[in-house]
Amino acid sequence: MPRAVRMVPPMGFLHVMCRGNNRRELFRYQKDFQVYRLILNKIKNEERVNIFHYCLMPNHVHILVGIDCESNLSLFMKRMNLKYFYYFNRRYGYVGHLWQDRFKSKIVKDKPYFLQCGKYIELNPVRAGIVQSPNDYCHSSYLHYASGLEDMLIDDDPLYLALSSNISKRQLFYRNMIITEEVARTFTYKIKPPS
Repeated sequence: MPRAVRMVPPMGFLHVMCRGNNRRELFRYQKDFQVYRLILNKIKNEERVNIFHYCLMPNHVHILVGIDCESNLSLFMKRMNLKYFYYFNRRYGYVGHLWQDRFKSKIVKDKPYFLQCGKYIELNPVRAGIVQSPNDYCHSSYLHYASGLEDMLIDDDPLYLALSSNISKRQLFYRNMIITEEVARTFTYKIKPPS
Protein backbone atom coordinates (compact mmCIF):
# COMPACT_ATOMS: atom_id res chain seq x y z
CA MET A 1 0.00 0.00 0.00
CA PRO A 2 1.44 3.40 -0.94
CA ARG A 3 2.21 5.97 1.76
CA ALA A 4 -0.20 8.82 2.31
CA VAL A 5 0.96 12.10 0.81
CA ARG A 6 2.43 14.41 3.45
CA MET A 7 0.78 17.81 3.60
CA VAL A 8 3.52 20.45 3.77
CA PRO A 9 2.59 24.09 3.16
CA PRO A 10 4.92 26.09 0.88
CA MET A 11 5.45 28.52 3.77
CA GLY A 12 4.67 28.28 7.46
CA PHE A 13 5.45 26.43 10.65
CA LEU A 14 5.44 22.73 11.51
CA HIS A 15 5.94 20.65 14.62
CA VAL A 16 8.22 17.79 13.52
CA MET A 17 8.74 14.61 15.56
CA CYS A 18 11.05 11.60 15.08
CA ARG A 19 11.14 8.57 17.35
CA GLY A 20 13.70 5.80 17.76
CA ASN A 21 12.56 2.47 16.33
CA ASN A 22 10.75 0.48 19.05
CA ARG A 23 11.36 3.51 21.31
CA ARG A 24 15.08 2.74 21.13
CA GLU A 25 17.48 5.19 22.76
CA LEU A 26 18.90 7.56 20.15
CA PHE A 27 21.28 9.42 22.45
CA ARG A 28 23.31 7.25 24.84
CA TYR A 29 25.98 9.76 25.83
CA GLN A 30 26.51 13.53 25.77
CA LYS A 31 28.62 13.19 22.62
CA ASP A 32 25.58 11.79 20.77
CA PHE A 33 23.55 14.91 21.59
CA GLN A 34 26.46 17.11 20.47
CA VAL A 35 26.88 15.29 17.16
CA TYR A 36 23.13 15.48 16.45
CA ARG A 37 23.16 19.23 17.14
CA LEU A 38 26.14 19.77 14.80
CA ILE A 39 24.46 17.80 12.02
CA LEU A 40 21.17 19.61 12.61
CA ASN A 41 22.84 23.01 12.44
CA LYS A 42 24.64 22.21 9.19
CA ILE A 43 21.63 20.77 7.40
CA LYS A 44 19.15 23.41 8.59
CA ASN A 45 21.35 26.05 6.99
CA GLU A 46 21.79 24.10 3.77
CA GLU A 47 18.06 23.34 3.40
CA ARG A 48 16.97 26.83 4.57
CA VAL A 49 14.87 25.63 7.47
CA ASN A 50 14.42 27.77 10.60
CA ILE A 51 14.34 26.15 14.02
CA PHE A 52 12.37 28.04 16.66
CA HIS A 53 12.05 25.43 19.42
CA TYR A 54 13.48 21.96 19.91
CA CYS A 55 13.95 19.22 22.47
CA LEU A 56 16.20 16.20 22.08
CA MET A 57 14.79 13.46 24.31
CA PRO A 58 16.69 10.21 24.85
CA ASN A 59 14.48 8.29 22.39
CA HIS A 60 12.79 10.97 20.29
CA VAL A 61 13.15 14.49 18.91
CA HIS A 62 10.76 17.46 18.73
CA ILE A 63 11.47 20.44 16.47
CA LEU A 64 9.28 23.47 15.69
CA VAL A 65 10.42 24.58 12.25
CA GLY A 66 9.67 27.42 9.90
CA ILE A 67 9.85 26.93 6.14
CA ASP A 68 9.47 29.12 3.08
CA CYS A 69 9.41 28.54 -0.68
CA GLU A 70 13.18 27.87 -0.71
CA SER A 71 12.99 25.24 2.07
CA ASN A 72 12.72 21.51 1.53
CA LEU A 73 11.41 19.94 4.73
CA SER A 74 11.36 16.35 3.42
CA LEU A 75 14.94 16.55 2.18
CA PHE A 76 15.97 18.26 5.43
CA MET A 77 14.54 15.42 7.54
CA LYS A 78 15.79 12.68 5.22
CA ARG A 79 19.36 14.02 5.30
CA MET A 80 19.20 14.67 9.05
CA ASN A 81 17.98 11.19 9.97
CA LEU A 82 20.29 9.43 7.51
CA LYS A 83 23.40 11.32 8.61
CA TYR A 84 22.71 10.64 12.27
CA PHE A 85 21.99 6.96 11.46
CA TYR A 86 25.43 6.65 9.81
CA TYR A 87 27.08 8.22 12.87
CA PHE A 88 25.13 5.94 15.26
CA ASN A 89 25.92 2.87 13.14
CA ARG A 90 29.67 3.60 13.14
CA ARG A 91 29.82 4.48 16.84
CA TYR A 92 27.79 1.55 18.19
CA GLY A 93 27.98 -1.09 15.43
CA TYR A 94 24.21 -0.76 15.09
CA VAL A 95 22.33 -2.77 12.43
CA GLY A 96 18.70 -2.24 11.41
CA HIS A 97 16.26 0.64 11.48
CA LEU A 98 17.24 3.41 13.88
CA TRP A 99 14.15 5.58 13.27
CA GLN A 100 10.56 4.46 13.69
CA ASP A 101 8.76 5.02 10.40
CA ARG A 102 8.89 8.41 8.68
CA PHE A 103 9.02 11.63 10.65
CA LYS A 104 5.67 13.00 11.80
CA SER A 105 4.66 16.61 11.29
CA LYS A 106 1.75 18.82 12.28
CA ILE A 107 1.06 22.15 10.65
CA VAL A 108 1.02 25.04 13.11
CA LYS A 109 -1.76 27.28 11.80
CA ASP A 110 -2.01 30.18 14.24
CA LYS A 111 -0.18 32.15 16.93
CA PRO A 112 -1.82 30.55 19.99
CA TYR A 113 -0.94 27.06 18.71
CA PHE A 114 2.60 28.20 17.85
CA LEU A 115 3.05 29.40 21.42
CA GLN A 116 1.56 26.24 22.93
CA CYS A 117 3.66 24.04 20.65
CA GLY A 118 6.90 25.71 21.81
CA LYS A 119 5.86 25.27 25.45
CA TYR A 120 4.86 21.64 24.86
CA ILE A 121 8.23 20.89 23.27
CA GLU A 122 10.27 22.47 26.07
CA LEU A 123 8.23 20.88 28.87
CA ASN A 124 8.67 17.39 27.40
CA PRO A 125 11.52 16.37 29.79
CA VAL A 126 9.45 17.53 32.78
CA ARG A 127 6.39 15.53 31.68
CA ALA A 128 8.63 12.48 31.11
CA GLY A 129 9.97 12.77 34.69
CA ILE A 130 13.58 13.25 33.54
CA VAL A 131 13.90 16.63 35.30
CA GLN A 132 11.84 18.72 37.73
CA SER A 133 12.17 21.91 35.69
CA PRO A 134 12.97 22.69 32.04
CA ASN A 135 15.82 24.78 33.44
CA ASP A 136 17.56 21.51 34.38
CA TYR A 137 17.53 20.07 30.84
CA CYS A 138 20.28 21.26 28.50
CA HIS A 139 19.09 19.56 25.29
CA SER A 140 16.28 21.95 24.44
CA SER A 141 15.72 25.54 23.38
CA TYR A 142 14.38 26.54 26.82
CA LEU A 143 17.68 27.87 28.22
CA HIS A 144 18.13 30.08 25.15
CA TYR A 145 14.80 31.81 25.68
CA ALA A 146 14.65 31.75 29.49
CA SER A 147 18.28 32.67 30.25
CA GLY A 148 19.81 34.02 27.06
CA LEU A 149 22.12 31.02 26.57
CA GLU A 150 23.63 31.20 23.08
CA ASP A 151 22.31 28.38 20.88
CA MET A 152 23.47 27.98 17.28
CA LEU A 153 20.33 26.03 16.37
CA ILE A 154 17.82 28.71 17.27
CA ASP A 155 16.25 31.28 15.00
CA ASP A 156 14.49 33.47 17.56
CA ASP A 157 10.77 32.82 17.91
CA PRO A 158 9.00 35.96 16.59
CA LEU A 159 6.39 35.76 19.37
CA TYR A 160 9.20 35.62 21.93
CA LEU A 161 10.79 38.75 20.45
CA ALA A 162 7.43 40.52 20.70
CA LEU A 163 7.21 39.92 24.47
CA SER A 164 9.40 42.96 25.22
CA SER A 165 12.16 45.07 23.70
CA ASN A 166 14.09 44.66 26.97
CA ILE A 167 16.03 41.37 26.94
CA SER A 168 15.84 40.78 30.71
CA LYS A 169 12.10 41.45 30.80
CA ARG A 170 11.57 39.23 27.78
CA GLN A 171 13.39 36.36 29.49
CA LEU A 172 11.40 36.91 32.70
CA PHE A 173 8.09 36.93 30.78
CA TYR A 174 9.11 33.73 29.05
CA ARG A 175 10.13 31.97 32.28
CA ASN A 176 6.85 33.01 33.93
CA MET A 177 4.87 31.80 30.92
CA ILE A 178 6.52 28.37 31.01
CA ILE A 179 6.43 28.07 34.81
CA THR A 180 2.72 28.90 34.82
CA GLU A 181 2.19 26.07 32.34
CA GLU A 182 4.42 23.74 34.36
CA VAL A 183 2.57 24.50 37.63
CA ALA A 184 -0.79 24.13 35.92
CA ARG A 185 0.18 20.70 34.56
CA THR A 186 1.51 19.53 37.93
CA PHE A 187 -1.63 20.78 39.67
CA THR A 188 -3.84 19.04 37.09
CA TYR A 189 -2.00 15.73 37.54
CA LYS A 190 -2.28 15.85 41.34
CA ILE A 191 -6.03 16.45 41.34
CA LYS A 192 -7.94 13.46 40.03
CA PRO A 193 -11.57 13.79 38.99
CA PRO A 194 -14.08 11.97 41.21
CA SER A 195 -14.95 8.43 40.04
